[in-house]
Amino acid sequence: MFELEYEFREKDLIHFNELRLKNNIELQQNIRKSKILVPGIMLLIGMFYYSYYGDMMTTAYITLLAIGWGVISPYVMKMDMRRQFLERYTTEEKEGMFGLHTLKIEQDYLSEKSPGGKHKTPWKDMVRVDYLEDYVHIFIDMDSAIIIPIETVKSGDLNKFSKQAEDMIDRLS
Repeated sequence: MFELEYEFREKDLIHFNELRLKNNIELQQNIRKSKILVPGIMLLIGMFYYSYYGDMMTTAYITLLAIGWGVISPYVMKMDMRRQFLERYTTEEKEGMFGLHTLKIEQDYLSEKSPGGKHKTPWKDMVRVDYLEDYVHIFIDMDSAIIIPIETVKSGDLNKFSKQAEDMIDRLS
């Protein structure tokens, strides 16, 4: 049986949620609108103001404000989304989620021991294993996964573990 021990942190949860939202087409369109449409309208107002009143200083301020909005708004939206991710969970849920996790591959299920308790997930309920640069995700369904940050693995061979988990999912699902 393969066993893996790692630490799950707040930044790992944020990374997973940001990754999911990166693939959300509707959200990406809203960010683009905020980044392009609002500054565009502000620039049109500035051009109107200049052509109607001939005031170059006010037009320059409006233009700088529009450019600033276009550059800063995606970062502000990203910070707000991070805050919203963390507000979804109560303090007790966070305490049960963050900390040392131990995963063990069993014949019929994946056993997980975490600060929140022990869980057994049948292989037939799992979807896939994704390999990223800094993470391995074992998807339980399309929107939730067991997130394993590579840098915090304390014991066990992550490559062998993830390969065995992938084989078990393929074989039993």
